[in-house]
Amino acid sequence: MTVENEYLEKRRKKILQLREEGINPYNNTFVPSHSHNEIVDKYKDFDNSNFTSDNFMYKIAGRVIAIRSFGKSAFIKTIDNITKFQIFISNDSVGKEKMDFFKKFIDIGDFIGVEGKCFFTKTNELSLEANDITIITKSLNTLPEKWHGLTNIETRYRQRYVDLISSDKVKEIFLLRSKTISNIRSYLSKKGFLEVETPILQNVAGGAAAKPFKTYHNTLDMDLFLRIAPELYLKRLVVGGLERIFEIGRNFRNEGISTQHNPEFTMVELYQSYSDYKKMMSLVEELIINCVDLVSVDRKLIYQDENIDFNPPWEKVDMIKWLSDNLGYDVLSETEELFKEADKLGMNHFGLPGRAITEIFETKFLINKFNPVFVCGFPVDVSPLARRNDADSRIVDRFELFINGKEIANAFSELNDPDDQLDRFRKQIELKQMGDEEANDMDADYINALRYGMPPTAGAGIGIDRLVMLLTNSSSIREVILFPHMRNE
Repeated sequence: MTVENEYLEKRRKKILQLREEGINPYNNTFVPSHSHNEIVDKYKDFDNSNFTSDNFMYKIAGRVIAIRSFGKSAFIKTIDNITKFQIFISNDSVGKEKMDFFKKFIDIGDFIGVEGKCFFTKTNELSLEANDITIITKSLNTLPEKWHGLTNIETRYRQRYVDLISSDKVKEIFLLRSKTISNIRSYLSKKGFLEVETPILQNVAGGAAAKPFKTYHNTLDMDLFLRIAPELYLKRLVVGGLERIFEIGRNFRNEGISTQHNPEFTMVELYQSYSDYKKMMSLVEELIINCVDLVSVDRKLIYQDENIDFNPPWEKVDMIKWLSDNLGYDVLSETEELFKEADKLGMNHFGLPGRAITEIFETKFLINKFNPVFVCGFPVDVSPLARRNDADSRIVDRFELFINGKEIANAFSELNDPDDQLDRFRKQIELKQMGDEEANDMDADYINALRYGMPPTAGAGIGIDRLVMLLTNSSSIREVILFPHMRNE
């Protein structure tokens, strides 16, 4: 029998003994009067030099994460939610019978309820002296060794519940993730944006260049797709008169898994009427700086040993001009030379100059680029939903934001010409027939919506997972997603 199984059997015997003594090891009657944090907050400004007790009786509950036993007394460390608290228990405080009960039945990992008064120890640690103790939930599995937690990365991601119990750092990442999303929501609401919800199951996969997950609805007798983006539904709402909207939610893309990609991920998409991509650039800059301010006083972060400065103004680069200067010819005109360069780098460009331009640019430009940079001037053939530039119809009014060389946001002035949009969709269908699995499908209803008229609008999508990676100095997207997708064991 392994040590782990031996522990399991011992705890099973304790559960059996508790039941034989008429004690429910999964008790649901204990009601705490205070959380750990409420007590800590109450006493944070107390002068503990001569404080003994204020004789207030508290009832607290939490998971046992450490026990230091001295025979007739013990210190127990418990945690509720995120706050740790120390409990002192002894023969004198609870009586020998309950002290024996504690020593016999309570293990690290169990949930207990304790009643008692607060005091400060000789080392000035706020503690609670127990005069009663109750077992609330008996745990069967043992927790990881307290100083190291789960060290196997695969196990950490598969058993996030244990990872959270054993690592304060992991908990802090997800607390900051929650604060970041709340901060984004608050920022946009103050700017007059309305939060909305759009379908996750869609009958046409559109709004981004990505391969969708496909499913089937029995009652409707039709194929459906998990959304790759909420874009086309959000813009339908703009047509309907909702002129400032946003949605925070999951998108699903049937693509590879890496340190930067998970099959489902979280984005915020926002749309603002009577705006353009330049105004949206300012808004995105301000929104992200607002999130950086949660963790930095000088708007600078260290990410994986690289210094990133978020102080504005952020760099702006014209993709076409930069690449043309770098290669020595106009990349929009000299397509033969451009395709040779792309072929040399092993890129599948499907005969699209824009595909070759964007991929070559990202390969050459983003090396050693850590600070935020707005990349503008995208070719029209890789931007099927963006408005053409008035001065040069071969490019669109679009930008992508890169930080630490990774795409964080994509935004553009929205295409609101229904005839141009129809033509772009037709070209996407041709690409799909050529084998491009990421090409957009035809969305006839969206074309119909545009025919009712959509005001000039700018939209943006920001990847929340990658943003949180930056804010928490996490090297992998799996570190910032509670339950990342894994292969079956």
